[in-house]
Amino acid sequence: MDLAAFRDSLKDSEPPVELAPALAALWQAAKDDWDAAHGLAQSDSSAEGAWVHAYLHRVEGDESNAGYWYRRAGKPHAKTSLDQEWEEIVTALL
Repeated sequence: MDLAAFRDSLKDSEPPVELAPALAALWQAAKDDWDAAHGLAQSDSSAEGAWVHAYLHRVEGDESNAGYWYRRAGKPHAKTSLDQEWEEIVTALL
């Protein structure tokens, strides 16, 4: 799957079954379901899950908590727009 196909899947009511939890969380975030996205990110103990978790706390407006998760992910605290970061993470994880 590439970014275009991932975006196209947002027309569906459920994420593609083959998505890893971190990508499924980003799919839910794009559908404005922060709670579902956060639950998926919390269930993923990988660095990728921590990166998505950080992004979600930026969406929430909790920069301090986001900073904790960026450190867990080994990533710098994002300074780009939320849309740019979402695309960056999706592209990296695909």
